Amino acid sequence: MFKSVKRILDWVGPYKKRLYLGCVCSFFSVWCAAGPVMLAAWTLGLIIDNAQGGVPLPPSLPWVCLCGIVGLILLRFFFSYWKNRLQESIGTERAAEQRIDIGDTLKRVSLGYFAKNNIGDILSALTTELSTLELQSMKMVDAVVNGYVQVVVIILCVGMFCPPAALAALIGVLLSAFALQGISRQSAHTAPVAHKAQEDLSGAAIEYIHGLSVVKSFGQEGVSVERFCSACRDNKEIRIINEFGFVPWNCLHLFFLRTASVGLVMIAAWQALAGALDLPFLLMAALFSFTIFGSVESINDAAHILSVTDSVLGRLAELDETSFIDQGGRDVPLDCWDVSFDHVSFSYGKREVIHDTSFFIPQNTTTAIVGPSGSGKSTLCSLLTRFYDVNAGVVTVGSHDVREFTCDSLLRNISMVFQNVYLFRDTVRNNICFGLPGATEEEIIAAAKAARCHEFIMALPDGYDTVVGEGGGTLSGGEKQRISIARAMLKDAPIIILDEATASVDPENEHEIQQAISALVHGKTIITIAHRLATIEQADQILVMDNGRIVQQGTHQELLQQTGVYQKFVQIRQQAEGWKLA
Repeated sequence: MFKSVKRILDWVGPYKKRLYLGCVCSFFSVWCAAGPVMLAAWTLGLIIDNAQGGVPLPPSLPWVCLCGIVGLILLRFFFSYWKNRLQESIGTERAAEQRIDIGDTLKRVSLGYFAKNNIGDILSALTTELSTLELQSMKMVDAVVNGYVQVVVIILCVGMFCPPAALAALIGVLLSAFALQGISRQSAHTAPVAHKAQEDLSGAAIEYIHGLSVVKSFGQEGVSVERFCSACRDNKEIRIINEFGFVPWNCLHLFFLRTASVGLVMIAAWQALAGALDLPFLLMAALFSFTIFGSVESINDAAHILSVTDSVLGRLAELDETSFIDQGGRDVPLDCWDVSFDHVSFSYGKREVIHDTSFFIPQNTTTAIVGPSGSGKSTLCSLLTRFYDVNAGVVTVGSHDVREFTCDSLLRNISMVFQNVYLFRDTVRNNICFGLPGATEEEIIAAAKAARCHEFIMALPDGYDTVVGEGGGTLSGGEKQRISIARAMLKDAPIIILDEATASVDPENEHEIQQAISALVHGKTIITIAHRLATIEQADQILVMDNGRIVQQGTHQELLQQTGVYQKFVQIRQQAEGWKLA
């Protein structure tokens, strides 16, 4: 339990000073809470002594007692206010920083990381797990540290007047600590199981939501929902079993504390009857017996939650230790933008998809890459942009190995337009200027006009301030494509990658998009993956891929004269593009 508290203290990092100051305020707050009990017991003892014919009471006693209690209460609230002011927001502030750090980490890892790690796991780390730390970490530190501070203070108060009663209270606390260790061990055993169940539930929910269109179109609700329902049931059963596992330890913890409370009163009464303890101190011990263990009783919940936070901190540590793909990279300035692949090989796991591939793309030329599905076309672009690192060989941009760059410095030189466009749930304006966050309104509009999307944007309800749905779901495919081209234009990078940019749009939109692409690629180094002859024919060179290798290379006219993959490809495309209605 205390090990988990130490890990939280390490996690808060630069906020540790505030946490310590909050603990100091809590310490004084506890003394101010104990003060009124001691003052009330002392006053009550004087009153009883006076009623039995003892020393007469001074007339100012009630006012002194009242002012003392009010003053101590005000001081207690003062210290409690500053404790909360210093501590309460630390979890929220630190969790926000951690989420940003994780986002930066995910941006800099290889895309292979997402093949090895479940998206539900990553989502759970960013949301559920960090929320546990955000909402519970400071409360648990406060419950454990300040809880034990409070009971130690009260035991010291009792010990000054009745050491045997204080010893009974101390023994109760030590025995309850044994039970709390049992709770911690139980929680350490169950937390990873519960964590795995939560991750499975998150993954099943994401899969179910993403597959709803397929579910509806095929009418297979029962099949699709089965994994989600199974994950829900497993999560419920695991959590119920875990809760039942804590019951014996919780009962033992409370039993020791309640027994100690009774023992404290009995010992104090025995001491008073023997004449070894004055009546005011007996009253003080009796009053303290009701509250002395209140702060420790609630630590059973903290012991359970701290083991959960310990598991969360372990998971976050794994994310922090993830190797960046650009670790050791630097900001490399370029003065030319030719591209070279030199004997490059690459594997997804054990399956090699690029085999000893070499080619050169001069600056300010257009290169088309064609070939059957699965031949490795998109993988070449992923290696150029360093979404993955090669297993063998070298990829260079401007005569520099891409592994010399940081991801940001490399991708500043590259704009990409994909077949499947993703737009963020944000305004059209912000989606366009994503490539250049500091762009002016005039630059955004100029890029939109060049990309042939200004007119339809102005027809939207709020123009450039219209918020598009997640993934751009409120726009058509062609509209999304043109916005992505505007985004690439605004970035104005010297290297452009077009990955099937017109493959899934209708002929009317294709004409608009082709015009937009023509404006985008002027004076750039272009790499285009395409199946349409109109896109390929004008390329300065064509790379023909098959089974992860460059099997042909040349211009359109040169390749037409060669028997091989490209000639067959052109024949098939001419048949597919030349059909007409009878």
